Amino acid sequence: MSSIRRRTLTLIIGLMLAGLAVLSVFNLHDSNHEIAEVYDAQLAQNARLLQGVMRMPMTGQAHRDLYQQFNEALAEAVPRVDGHPYESKIAFQIWSPEGAVLVHTASAPSLSAPPTQSGFSDITDLKGRQWRAFMLEDKQSGVRIWVGERNDVRADLVGRIVRHTLWPNVLGSLILAAMVWVAIGWGLKPLANMAATLRSRHSGSLEPLQLTPLPSELEPMQAALNRMLGQIQEALGRERRFIADAAHEMRTPLAVLRVHAQNLQEAGTEQQRRESLAFLIAGVDRTSRLVNQLLTMARLEPKAMAPVSQHIDLGKTVRNSLVTLTPWLLSKRLELDFDDSQSHFSVVADAASIDIALNNLITNAANFSPEHGVISVRLSQSEGFCHLIVEDQGPGIDEEHRARLFERFYSAGNPEGAGLGLNIVHAISTRLGGRITLANREEGGLRATLSIPMKGSDRHIDSNL
Repeated sequence: MSSIRRRTLTLIIGLMLAGLAVLSVFNLHDSNHEIAEVYDAQLAQNARLLQGVMRMPMTGQAHRDLYQQFNEALAEAVPRVDGHPYESKIAFQIWSPEGAVLVHTASAPSLSAPPTQSGFSDITDLKGRQWRAFMLEDKQSGVRIWVGERNDVRADLVGRIVRHTLWPNVLGSLILAAMVWVAIGWGLKPLANMAATLRSRHSGSLEPLQLTPLPSELEPMQAALNRMLGQIQEALGRERRFIADAAHEMRTPLAVLRVHAQNLQEAGTEQQRRESLAFLIAGVDRTSRLVNQLLTMARLEPKAMAPVSQHIDLGKTVRNSLVTLTPWLLSKRLELDFDDSQSHFSVVADAASIDIALNNLITNAANFSPEHGVISVRLSQSEGFCHLIVEDQGPGIDEEHRARLFERFYSAGNPEGAGLGLNIVHAISTRLGGRITLANREEGGLRATLSIPMKGSDRHIDSNL
């Protein structure tokens, strides 16, 4: 794409030339009209002056002497020496009532017959030249007075007027174009300064732009750039946190796996090899869970600021998730109880987030449930929120640990846990505009409640314990 300066200048010059062409056309038309009016008036005036001369009270011989003097004086005219070149293009003739030529200029055109029509007319002489003429017939004497002017006189004058006005306009347009070019460059200077500032910044610099003074037209651009830099900085921060968390959390499991592998290598009996192999498999499973939860956190963080506007059937989503979890719970010798008597609730959420949250709540409950324990899942609603409740028969939580249960990598009472499950559920509840609460059951065990806004509800509550 061409530069802004070139595009703007091309548009301005194009408009100027178009306007100049229109003005030139109007100027030519007006010049033709005004010159025709003035010259026609002069023709009529000259004819009437000649009429006044012809009406002078003289005898017949005096008139003949006057005509002779007229003709002799007109014959002596030498335009290139003591006159004007245009004299040869202006003429008059006077005819007697009988049609005889009384007086005429040397430049008078040769006509096949005297004109009979009074007033203005356009005629062509025997040599093919165009004339603008005025015919006046004197009622007293009967003479006919004809005054004419060649059309090329008028055309030459119009051409001179147009040239004298057109060239200054063209020259002025070129000067104005140069001034506009400089003015546009001066006006775009802040944009050029912004571009130079961006080019001079280090590739890793993500600090917000603070350009001053800044025209109001560039303020939205600076705000958009700062917002984009902030988003990039936030994304890089998430990436750094993920790498740091992964490196921190993977160090211990990998060291444990190495120990188990060495024990397996050094085992002296079959029983020791089996025990070491079982520990190694358990360590691999724990490491796999840790990796999966770290990846889940990495996927959730970019969505934390994205608003959720879709609506889902919470009961159907929960039922589909429990179908996939049931075989795993049975393999751990646990039972699942799902009360779906009231399961048709439309909530503002997405199925993927609900599935992740429910998986972590069920996994957390299974880790603390005794063998043959029952994990209960049910749904309820109140005050514009739908509540997803997961209950287990484990030991519950200690009040001294309650404040830290949602911290990342904090795991209390579960040496096999990575400390990310409840943190993931907390992040999901925050994104959905709800909350996650934990409470000990009177009959024993823990109750985890995920509250989600229902469809048509604009209520949002803070996530807390």
